[in-house]
Amino acid sequence: MTASIAIFWFRRDLRLEDNAGLSHALASGVPVLPIFIFDPAILTDLPRDDARVTFIHDQLQKLRTTFEKDYGSSVALYHGKPQEIFERLLQQFPVRTVFTNHDYEPDTQARDDHVRLWLQARSVTFNSYKDHVVAEKKEITKDDGSPYVVFTPYMRKWKSAQNPATCEPYQTLFKLDHLIRDPHLPNLSLPDIGFIRSPITMPAFQLNPEILRNYAKQRDFPSLSGTSLVGPHLRFGTVSIRQIARLAFEHSDIFCNELIWRDFFSQILWHFPHTQHSSFKPRYDQIKWRNDETEFQRWCNGTTGYPLVDAGMRQLNATGWMHNRVRMVTASFLCKHLLIDWRWGEAYFAQKLLDYDMASNIGNWQWAAGCGVDATPYFRIFNPAMQAQKFDKNLNYIHTWVSEFNTLNYPAPIVDHAYARERCLKTYRQAVG
Repeated sequence: MTASIAIFWFRRDLRLEDNAGLSHALASGVPVLPIFIFDPAILTDLPRDDARVTFIHDQLQKLRTTFEKDYGSSVALYHGKPQEIFERLLQQFPVRTVFTNHDYEPDTQARDDHVRLWLQARSVTFNSYKDHVVAEKKEITKDDGSPYVVFTPYMRKWKSAQNPATCEPYQTLFKLDHLIRDPHLPNLSLPDIGFIRSPITMPAFQLNPEILRNYAKQRDFPSLSGTSLVGPHLRFGTVSIRQIARLAFEHSDIFCNELIWRDFFSQILWHFPHTQHSSFKPRYDQIKWRNDETEFQRWCNGTTGYPLVDAGMRQLNATGWMHNRVRMVTASFLCKHLLIDWRWGEAYFAQKLLDYDMASNIGNWQWAAGCGVDATPYFRIFNPAMQAQKFDKNLNYIHTWVSEFNTLNYPAPIVDHAYARERCLKTYRQAVG
C-alpha cells in the first residue's frame, strides 16, 4: 500500500476540466482518491424521483466511466453522514489530506466545519477552494470592508476587479494520471440510495456567442430560445463558472451582469445567513400574510386564471425550469396579489427547480417580495396581464403551456388585479410604514 493518499470530495463540481479543488489535489504529490457522498441530511426530504438526484447520479457514472477507461481509476460513491464515511475511509486508506471546493450555504458550512475539526483531530488536513463563483465572501466589499447590500456599486467594483485574466482555467486534465489506481471503487445505484429515475431530464445549455450577442434583446421573451439554460449546470458544477465568465466578458455585458447577481446573492447569504429564514429587512417580517392554502395550491398548479402566471407554473412543474422573466411575475403574484409569504414560494421553487441555488433563490424571492437587499419597492406590483401583453404579445408561450386558455375550461382570475394591488399596498404600509 502507498505511504499516503489524498481524497478529493466531489460536491457541486461534477466535472474534471477546470476544477479548482481537484487540481490542487492532483498536484499534492500523492495518489488521489475521488469520492462522492450521498448525504441523507440532503436527500431525506426530496421526492423519490427527484430529477436533480438522477442528474447527479448520471454525471457520477460518466465520471466513473471516464476514470475507469482512461486512467485505471474510478469515483468511490458512498451513502451516509460525511463523518461516518470518513471514519470508514481512514480505516481503509492512509489518508493525509482531504481536498474539496467551498460551499456557502449555512448548513453546508456547518457540515464542513465539523468535518474539518474531526479530520484535524486525526492529523488529516482539510483544504477547500473557491470554485462555485467568480468572487466570493469578502473579495468584493466597500472600502471599509463592509459588504455591499446594493447591487449597482457591487457590480461596478466587481467589474473593476474581474477580467479574463482573473478567470484562467485550472489545467486539471494534464494531471489525471495522479489518480489512485483502482477501477473497482464502490458504486451505488439510484435504488441503493432510495431513489428512482426521474422522467424529467436536465436541459443542455446553449451558451454560444450567438446566444450571448442576442441575449439583451431576447432574454425577456419566454417564447424565444434566448436564454442560456446554463443554471442547472452551474448549480452542479458540470461546467466551470470561469469558462462561462470568460464567454460573458467577450460577448455580453448584460449576461455578465447576471453572473454578478449570482455572486452578489452568494456573498449576501454568506454575510447574512439569517436571510435563509428571515427577511433581510426585519420590518418586513411584520407583514400579515393571508397564507390561504387553497389559493397557494392554485398558484402551484397553474390555475390562477392569470395565463402568464399559470404558464410559468406549469412549465416549472413539467420541466423543472421556468423562464427568468416569468419567475419574477409568478413570485410577485404570489407575494403581492395573494399575500402569501415569500418563504412558501421559495420552498416550492426549491423543491421543483433543477437550477435551485439557495442564495439566488432566496435573494430573488426577497427581491420580488420587497424585503431583501436592493429589492423592488413594495409598491411596485407587476400586472400579469400587462406583462403578458409586453413579453408574450402573440401568446405563443401561454398557448404552449395553457392549452385551455380562451376556452370555458379556463378558470376566472383568482383575484381582481386592481383590488389585489390596493390590498397589498394597505397590508405592506401597515407593516413597514
